[in-house]
Amino acid sequence: MKPSFAPLAAALALTATFASPAFAAKDVVAAVASTFTTMDPYDANDTLSQAVVKSFYQGLYGFDRDMKMVPVLAESHEASKDGLSYTMKLKRGIKFHDGTDFNAEAVKVTFDRVTNPDNKLKRYNLYKNIVKTEVIDPYTVRFTLKEPFSPFINSLAHPSAVIISPTALQKLGKGIAQNPVGTGPFKFVEWKQSDYLKVEKFAGYWRKGYPKVDTITWRPVVDNNTRSAIMQTGEAHFTFPVPYEQAEVLKSKPGIELTAAPSIVHRYLSMNTQQKPFDNPKVREAINYAINKEALIKVAFSGYAIPAEGVLPKGVEYAVKLGPWPYDPAKARELLKEAGYPNGFESTLWSAYNHTTAQKVIQFLQQQLGQVGIKVQVQALEAGQRVEKVESAQDAATAPVRMYYVGWSSSTGEADWAMRPLLASESFPPKMFNTAYYKNEAVDTDIAKALNTTSSAEKTKLYTDAQQRIWKDAPWAFLATEQLLSARSKNLTGLYVMPDASFNFDEIDLK
Repeated sequence: MKPSFAPLAAALALTATFASPAFAAKDVVAAVASTFTTMDPYDANDTLSQAVVKSFYQGLYGFDRDMKMVPVLAESHEASKDGLSYTMKLKRGIKFHDGTDFNAEAVKVTFDRVTNPDNKLKRYNLYKNIVKTEVIDPYTVRFTLKEPFSPFINSLAHPSAVIISPTALQKLGKGIAQNPVGTGPFKFVEWKQSDYLKVEKFAGYWRKGYPKVDTITWRPVVDNNTRSAIMQTGEAHFTFPVPYEQAEVLKSKPGIELTAAPSIVHRYLSMNTQQKPFDNPKVREAINYAINKEALIKVAFSGYAIPAEGVLPKGVEYAVKLGPWPYDPAKARELLKEAGYPNGFESTLWSAYNHTTAQKVIQFLQQQLGQVGIKVQVQALEAGQRVEKVESAQDAATAPVRMYYVGWSSSTGEADWAMRPLLASESFPPKMFNTAYYKNEAVDTDIAKALNTTSSAEKTKLYTDAQQRIWKDAPWAFLATEQLLSARSKNLTGLYVMPDASFNFDEIDLK
């Protein structure tokens, strides 16, 4: 139930909370849009919880602000020729917040925990390909896989793949979810789920001179207007996400800087290629030509997006720029005529979401398609409807979905997880999310071969071929890549939103 008080009243109520006690000299307050579910990233599905645990946890690998993979606790790695084992050298001289040494044993304990199905951790499926984790020497660890998986190192850069103090795990067990102990720049202080999460500077942090602030207080503020209000009154130094409708308000305020960061969140309209008329590639091409992507971005995203430039958004490894697809309604009508639909046709268009932005998107698409003779009934699905109507369909021949507006972000930053769940024929619902029911044997072969090679040049060749074929086949209308809106006080530096909507605050400072 939504609170009955007005946004201003809410802001005033929060003012008292935020203002007492006053900020410490280097105390950063960050307002986020929802509560955190757990402090155990191996048992979290939500991006926000995984983003915040980066305060106190680190992994072997990570991503920089451009989603380029970088070593963090690892020094280097070497893959075997058969792609079944990865031997990793670790950095030395690093300690966990409880004084335990970071070493190969800590890595083994962490991954033995998540790969044990008896522990029933939510991220088990991401790491179940690991057969065993071995200590070769105190600072060398080896992972052995069940089958070759070329994006393995990318999976170790996933925000869930952090290293936990083995001492804390032994002492706390499941309690680690409320009392995290890692190697990060900040150590855990207190978590009150509906109120705040507080972390403080770790004096023994291995990067000398960091962190540069004393504390960070993460505060969940669900109401959009309230979150915007406390940013304007100076009670928060940072907020994310900024709703599109609030962007211009915050942008106009002195002392606040609005940032539209690039993302790897791409939006598309899948078309059921197993059903008429979408089994005809000319119809699918026509729909791509019929949509003015620039106008869509202005109407639905307040300008904070870019037209889709390919099957994968820029920032995903092995993405190829192929577009954007041009707006040409005359060409669309010509293709429909060639396909046998000179007067267009009628169909349905569903959205995977029912929020305001999605409503604007499907209404705009309805209008654009109507201009070339395609009359669609639109429906924004609730979560339960989405699962029932789309994700649980058992048979491609009878699946009710036709056109479907949805989005995806590759959490590993690599092409495999951006393509295989959405475009491989093995990924038809209910197994995964190929809602276009797209099947191209050459694409399937490219994706499978890319998983089994450790050669970057070979993967580039395979993924390029796959993307070019998909772009030509047009199982989707390729729409837009969103930008991520955040706001910060101008005296705050070094805190920014990553392309996958998580955070980086390695260089955070408050002037």
